[in-house]
Amino acid sequence: MPNARATHLTRRGILAAGGALGLGAVLAACGDDTASKNGGSDSTKAAEKSGPWTFKDDRGTTVKLDRVPANIVAFTGVAAALFDYGIEVKGVFGPTKTKDGKADVQAGDMDISKLTILGNEWGQFNIEKYAGLAPDVLVSTMFDTAGTLWYVPEESKDKILKLAPSVGISVYDVQMPQPLEHMLALAESLGADVKSAKIVEAKKKFETAAERLRKAAKARPEIKVLAGSASQDIFYVSGSNLSIDLEYFKALGVNIVEPSAKALKASGGWFENLSWENVDKYPADIVIMDDRTSTIQPADITEATWKKLPAVKAGQVIARTPEPILSYDKCTPILDKLAEAIENAKKVA
Repeated sequence: MPNARATHLTRRGILAAGGALGLGAVLAACGDDTASKNGGSDSTKAAEKSGPWTFKDDRGTTVKLDRVPANIVAFTGVAAALFDYGIEVKGVFGPTKTKDGKADVQAGDMDISKLTILGNEWGQFNIEKYAGLAPDVLVSTMFDTAGTLWYVPEESKDKILKLAPSVGISVYDVQMPQPLEHMLALAESLGADVKSAKIVEAKKKFETAAERLRKAAKARPEIKVLAGSASQDIFYVSGSNLSIDLEYFKALGVNIVEPSAKALKASGGWFENLSWENVDKYPADIVIMDDRTSTIQPADITEATWKKLPAVKAGQVIARTPEPILSYDKCTPILDKLAEAIENAKKVA
């Protein structure tokens, strides 16, 4: 999982932990100037709200405005979660559009052609475009305890944060349900009908999926699950601590392969980096692989040592979503997919 403090990680570490492709300091404009006009489905369409607005974020900061924010700018994954609750945003920053013009995995169900994209890669944030949106609030996730807003460039954050108040949702060293609940609370404050049948059902399905994963892990404690991420030169093995998905999997009883304590310490607790020659260091029955577009996907890995892994030979490799879109609708399949993999896994490690 990511560490939002780029200064504390190498470029490769950023790739493994946060999916950033570069550390360019030049702000670049990406996307068109059309604000998003596509909310969620009719059943979850946010109601119009008026009057004062107050929200306390995970930094302990309470944002107070005279009215409910209308011009919202958010990290792409946050915008995708709010979209699932019927909340529209004016602009986004972070991985939104792939090189071939398609929606990035972190964009969820949003129509990216209707979004103003302020920056698509690490270090990109067009301040002029941002100011032109007349933002009421900026929302992002946080991957540390210092309150660093994910994908808000360190070198220009002071200028950016002067233009509008900000809200931070922590995804650091907590289990998945906590940020899910806080994102839902944020959506409700912005006008989402959290008692709608669709949202109530989505939460129920999430809870059912969690129980399914718990039962699968209990029935198959011998099945070892390794969380990996691939780059050209390095294979990263993530530890179960700090990441919202892996912490939750472990709490539900999943047998997560843990890197060495020494290696984890060197990366700030996130991962161990292995050369491709040593990719077989940790035996595993299932490998869950980082699905972000900045990483190499399993089908494109050509390393012979990878292809010889028992889990790979057995076809027991599935996607992992290190930065889940924080809506119940998007997180439920993550649990179901892993539960199914454990239920059907052969013991190969």
